[in-house]
Amino acid sequence: MTGVSDRLYFRQWLSGRDFAGGDDLARQMVNFVYAIGDRATGEAVLVDPAYAVDALLDRLEADGMACVGVLATHYHPDHVGGSMMGLDIEGVSRLLERVSAPVHVQADELEHVAAVTGVSADHLVAHSSGDVVAVGAVDIELIHTPGHTPGSQCFLVDDRLVAGDTLFLDGCGRMDLPGSDPEQMYESLTGRLARVPDRAVLYPGHRYSLESSATLGVTRERNAVFRPTSREQWLAAFAG
Repeated sequence: MTGVSDRLYFRQWLSGRDFAGGDDLARQMVNFVYAIGDRATGEAVLVDPAYAVDALLDRLEADGMACVGVLATHYHPDHVGGSMMGLDIEGVSRLLERVSAPVHVQADELEHVAAVTGVSADHLVAHSSGDVVAVGAVDIELIHTPGHTPGSQCFLVDDRLVAGDTLFLDGCGRMDLPGSDPEQMYESLTGRLARVPDRAVLYPGHRYSLESSATLGVTRERNAVFRPTSREQWLAAFAG
């Protein structure tokens, strides 16, 4: 019998290299976009499509896959589109011009995504932590991980953790932005993500390290955000 691992379609694409190569901001921001789907049904979702949405959809089609949804890790324009540093970034609104698909967001993020992208709330699906989005026979668990933003979320599928700006191979998301919260970030990293096993592979929202992915076991050993042994130590080190 064919298992989910055999059916899983998973791609990691780097902005400014794998797509949007002519976009200076895309090269500077080094965002990752992910595609997750079911090879048997030909269905896939895009995680944080931005910069060159047509190129991303064309990549899916070239692989024989069709976009049936979007997963948004959080509302910042470099992940879902919108205005940033005086520049307009293409994102979810452009995607919806080509395909009719739901945009899955964490409930606390719904209004922010709508405001930043200009997308009607009718296109957005609000989720709670623990919800599962099914793409064919592939189940993707949504884990609410506030800290970088109030509604940041990670996606767990077949021992792969797509973490957005919650956790990088080195460091974690910024906590000095509107809506960020260092105490919530501590709880997300040490509490909400604690049950994700060391064998799971971390796939971050940006390429801020030489490697593009690493196991959580390796990340927990070498990432400075896991070195403090108490909440007080962690806040003293990272909340300033």
